[in-house]
Amino acid sequence: MYKESGYWDTRYERERALPEAGGHEWFGPYEDFAHLVRRQLRSGLRALVLGCGTSSLSADLYAEGVSPIISIDYSPICIKEMTERNADIPEISWMVMDARQLQFPDESFDLVIEKGTLDSMMVDEKDPWNITPATVNLVDEVLSEVSRVLTPSGCFISVTFSPPHFRTRHYAQLKYDWSVSCDTYGRDFHYFLYTLLKGGKLTPYDIERGQSLHKPRVIPKTVPTISAYDDEDFLRNIQI
Repeated sequence: MYKESGYWDTRYERERALPEAGGHEWFGPYEDFAHLVRRQLRSGLRALVLGCGTSSLSADLYAEGVSPIISIDYSPICIKEMTERNADIPEISWMVMDARQLQFPDESFDLVIEKGTLDSMMVDEKDPWNITPATVNLVDEVLSEVSRVLTPSGCFISVTFSPPHFRTRHYAQLKYDWSVSCDTYGRDFHYFLYTLLKGGKLTPYDIERGQSLHKPRVIPKTVPTISAYDDEDFLRNIQI
């Protein structure tokens, strides 16, 4: 249901009625990974926040000096709430928009950031090694749009619970024209923050990972043992 805008409309409406109503922070608050984001911050950045939800991420970036900021979500309920909640920050614009069809010209942003948006799009997948073509195409639509709206020296930051052996395959496509690196953060449970720098180069290993996305992973029906390859009796020949 995380893939459906109706689910989020209903959820945001319900959360607004709670006495302790406030933003929900998937993968922890900004302060948990701010040290990783700050490496890419500089004055005059134009930023886009994908799938903003009710997180304080946009306001946190503004407090870091990032301005202007456009925050999008495909839930009208969410955008209405965040517009009202942040009415005192005119430098942040809130827009209802689908991340697969960004309504901005090419090279509009120096920074694009998402936290959990891609995860929600992949929630149906049962086997992380073999992603269905529909989801591969869905993620590709979003990443292609991100690449398009980034400036030639721009940066895309993606925060997720998905480790590199699963997620890097999606990011490491030559057509996006960016490099891929990954950091972890968290205490009891680790999350992953990917930094993709436009104009950067993929490593040969990342290119191989990217190519593997389009090849089904074959899992052997039986796991071979040492005896299948060698008839030596190692235990008998150990000299102690």
